[in-house]
Amino acid sequence: MAEKLKIKLSIADRVYPLTIDPSQEEGLRKAAKNIEQLAKKFEQNYAVRDKQDVLAMCALQFASKIEQRGLDKMEDTREVVERLTALDELVNQKLSIK
Repeated sequence: MAEKLKIKLSIADRVYPLTIDPSQEEGLRKAAKNIEQLAKKFEQNYAVRDKQDVLAMCALQFASKIEQRGLDKMEDTREVVERLTALDELVNQKLSIK
C-alpha cells in the first residue's frame, strides 16, 4: 500500500487540505491552477464578484469541454464505422467477382 501524501490546494481564496496518492498530485495541482486561471478570467471579463458564481461558471466551462469531447469522439467513431463498412463492402464485392 502506497504512502498517502498530504497537500494543500488553493482555489478561489480558500485552502483545501487533501490526502491523496502521490500519483494524483500533478493532476490535482494542474487542475487547481486551471480553475484559478479561469476564475480570474471570469472575474476580469464579466465583473463577477461572488466566488460561488465564478466557480459555477468554471464548472460549467470544464463540464462542457468534457461533454463536447465525448460528442466529438462519438462523431469520429461513427465516421470510422462508416468507412470500415464501405471498405468491407468493397472487399466483398471484389472477392465475389472471381
